[in-house]
Amino acid sequence: MPAPLIANLEKLLGTPRDGALLRYSLGTEHLKAGNLERALEHLREAVARDPKYSAAWKALGRVLADAGREDEAHAAWTQGIEAAHARGDKQAEKEMTVFARRLEKKRGA
Repeated sequence: MPAPLIANLEKLLGTPRDGALLRYSLGTEHLKAGNLERALEHLREAVARDPKYSAAWKALGRVLADAGREDEAHAAWTQGIEAAHARGDKQAEKEMTVFARRLEKKRGA
């Protein structure tokens, strides 16, 4: 049974409020609930709807890394770094750069 917040958010799917923010919110809530595949589905949709949504890229990379899909996580963070840079979101850019470097270091070790 989905958490009440997830259920409430899912009621908005397919309505005029269905956009990148809703999909990001659903993705992060599913991540908290441990539903990685559902989180991936919504976060991928969030970045498809708004390719410059740096927070969604950061979360997508995290879910992919948690799922053991390191190459995909690195690719998501790389795209997220570009999106953050384009938006001037320096904090997200720094965080994803650190995540990507840690992943590179881990793969190289």
